[in-house]
Amino acid sequence: MMEIQPGALLKTINSPADLKKLNREELQQVTNELRQYIIDVVSVYGGHFGASLGVVELTVALHYIFNTPYDQLVWDVGHQAYGHKILTGRRDNFSTNRKYHGLSGFPKRSESEYDTFGVGHSSTSISAALGMAIAAKYKGEKDRKAVAIIGDGAMTAGLAFEGMNHAGVADTDLLIILNDNCMSIDPNVGALKEYLTDITTSVTYNKFKDDIWKALGKLPVGKHFTREMASKIEHSIKSFVSKSSNLFESLNLRYFGPIDGHNLTKLVDTLSDLKNIPGPKLLHIITTKGKGYALAEKDQTKWHAPGLFDKITGEIYKKRYETPQPPKYQDVFGKTIIELAEKNEKIFGITPAMPSGSSLKFMMDEMPDRAIDVGISEQHAVTLSAGMATQGLRVFCNIYSSFMQRAYDQVIHDVAIQNLPVVFCLDRAGLVGEDGPTHHGAYDIAFMRCIPNMIVSAPMNESELRSLMYTAQLESTKNPFVIRYPRGEGVMPEWKTEMKEIKIGTGRKLKDGKDVAILSLGHPGNFAATAARELKTEGLNVAHYDMRFAKPLDETLLHEAFNKFEKIITVEDGTVVGGFGSAVVEFMTKHNYSATIKMLGIPDSIVEHGTLKELHNECHYDAKAIADAVREMMKDEVVVPELR
Repeated sequence: MMEIQPGALLKTINSPADLKKLNREELQQVTNELRQYIIDVVSVYGGHFGASLGVVELTVALHYIFNTPYDQLVWDVGHQAYGHKILTGRRDNFSTNRKYHGLSGFPKRSESEYDTFGVGHSSTSISAALGMAIAAKYKGEKDRKAVAIIGDGAMTAGLAFEGMNHAGVADTDLLIILNDNCMSIDPNVGALKEYLTDITTSVTYNKFKDDIWKALGKLPVGKHFTREMASKIEHSIKSFVSKSSNLFESLNLRYFGPIDGHNLTKLVDTLSDLKNIPGPKLLHIITTKGKGYALAEKDQTKWHAPGLFDKITGEIYKKRYETPQPPKYQDVFGKTIIELAEKNEKIFGITPAMPSGSSLKFMMDEMPDRAIDVGISEQHAVTLSAGMATQGLRVFCNIYSSFMQRAYDQVIHDVAIQNLPVVFCLDRAGLVGEDGPTHHGAYDIAFMRCIPNMIVSAPMNESELRSLMYTAQLESTKNPFVIRYPRGEGVMPEWKTEMKEIKIGTGRKLKDGKDVAILSLGHPGNFAATAARELKTEGLNVAHYDMRFAKPLDETLLHEAFNKFEKIITVEDGTVVGGFGSAVVEFMTKHNYSATIKMLGIPDSIVEHGTLKELHNECHYDAKAIADAVREMMKDEVVVPELR
């Protein structure tokens, strides 16, 4: 690929120290060049796009005013942090962003001292930055600042409010910057969005903002505020706020704003002033996601992470295939739930801020009264689903596997203990590729199958997904029901197959054999089928069982396999620690079988980012690894080629 050159000024900035050498007039040029460099690189190499474009001015201003990395910037979500990475010594490696063994797509502590906290999921910044501020206070580092930059819808999560609630009474020097762009990946929803809109348009709040800055303007520039000065400002602000009832002030956070987050001069002046105001405070800035690239500003969801594109024409490059490709699992989910809902009036769909990614958007468009986006609030999504289930509704709670980790208590306490038939559709199960370890759905089999009353299933293809969804919504299904499936394309060109009831806890034998039995769960069964075909050409005859359920297990098939085979391989796209393979070993022990078992799946280590092909190969559960495992098991056996 072409080598992309940064602009003349940006080329000279290898750290924030270089940025601080520039005068105010040169900062705007840096901002322009930084935005263009992000466009140039992401268009050719891929990655998240709109979020970082929206905070270019803020990123420059933060590193210009604060003494990073001593002053600690905590970025929320991480989609916003591309400019931060480029300004902190990673400009020349930025083309490796999200590539195998390259830069992470998110802030990562092991990557740079400027990445103060590893992120990927939303809404962690306030709590983390408050923890740093408390530590600085305890260690006597009175000049050290902690700044949380929260945006892209992250303020809707409960964790953000928990952090603000504590920050208001912690008496620490914490600055929260609310990057208000009305977007996460999809448009923000909920009462908080409406409240922030009111702030930005209200004459009262704008007068409030002006009064604050007039008060600040009377203070000596460049000097630290005294406690007495701060107290006077606080008193005047609170007397005004008592009339305007500001949410953040009610939490004892001094509120400043809203201001234009693309006005670099205003940002620099404001941050310079706020740096010297003690105590917990919140700066509300208004930005546009995708700022500086017209198409991204116009369609912010589409340009959140568009893939490769022509930066001039805006054409997004699609992979070209010689034959039609199977649909994505998430699209099959999105279309199937509509089919089911048309026949079953009790069905609802719930998602925490991922309607486009999960394809629940299809149902939201066609049945807006029966599909709900609750914002970035996984815990609420699960308990809301449980509440609806108590009233006889069949709720499909659609959450990415890695995001379900955030609602684990609710799954146990609110759903499983009460044995409510909520259907958890866990999208992005298994390895997800370039998003890396914060987004890999590695643990759901293990953490779901240990919960009493829980059914845990995984389809091998789109037809199986449809039938599992059909089974989950039947009146005869009385338990919480997990259906986990991977990101991206399935294997069947025609997705709209007949839906059939699958008896819970039953698998299927896809191929008989005599040498080794392969027990697979979910999509990796396709890798196993490929391996079995390859091995047959070498005279090795393996049996293949698609187990479909990690809980309850199909004990009839397992008895058959253990009675017939002394060598067994389990294959899954989840962690091998406590996962499907572990369940098979538990069965073997319980029934006093003796066999050599090899478990293939995600290892007991943090898997970094890369393409799915690279990661499947690294984790040794692709078709080649399965075939190699069979060969290793059979290497001491005499293989008699089959007659043809």
